[in-house]
Amino acid sequence: MPAWNEQESLPRVLAELAAEAPAADVLVVNDGSTDDTAAVVRASHHAMLLDLPLNLGVGGAMRAGYRFALRNGYDRAVQVDADGQHDPVDIARVVAMLDEGANLAVGARFAGEGDYTARGPRRWAMSMLSFVISRIAKVRLTDTTSGFRACDRRGIELFAREYPAEYLGDTVESLVIASRAGLTIRQVGVRMRVRSAGTPSQSPGRAAIFLGRAALALLIAVTRPMSAPAHKDAS
Repeated sequence: MPAWNEQESLPRVLAELAAEAPAADVLVVNDGSTDDTAAVVRASHHAMLLDLPLNLGVGGAMRAGYRFALRNGYDRAVQVDADGQHDPVDIARVVAMLDEGANLAVGARFAGEGDYTARGPRRWAMSMLSFVISRIAKVRLTDTTSGFRACDRRGIELFAREYPAEYLGDTVESLVIASRAGLTIRQVGVRMRVRSAGTPSQSPGRAAIFLGRAALALLIAVTRPMSAPAHKDAS
């Protein structure tokens, strides 16, 4: 769970994770927060803390988290946001896709569950990204900017090495990298909630900026040299 200045939302999120996924080990990657995010995690009995001294962005924080998972022998990892938008009730449904043969499972907002909506330039950007990346991955994906994901050991190994740090790379480019490395990608519909604390970064101006950045992120993703395919298990 990457977290930057999420002291207000974290207590509820950690409590929900403890209730809905009691067997899971929870790691919060504190991405150079300037508030009491780290103190909240230290005071919790439900989470481990990886405390980064500098703000690396969500991509850098996620790569650090995947490296932690790889070094500690985890075979599966689930990514959830620290702001409360991802409902832990849906974790089991996302992880179930791994049991059905996926190496990377995406919890999708626009796949028949919930009433999440996006309008204007932001929706146009999401539609464009989904169309192009679906063609690259050869599977229909409706929410390529979702950060609610699960991956198996192959995904952990790949992302510990190559998780992109650029803006939107943590979602968009990571799917391209996974596809080109030979990972099987699937999605499942989930319900997204409004963030439990803080201020959402949505306005007409910011939505237009998102559209431009999304196009740039897609260009970077499709023109970056291909990675070597991730090795499949011998079994």
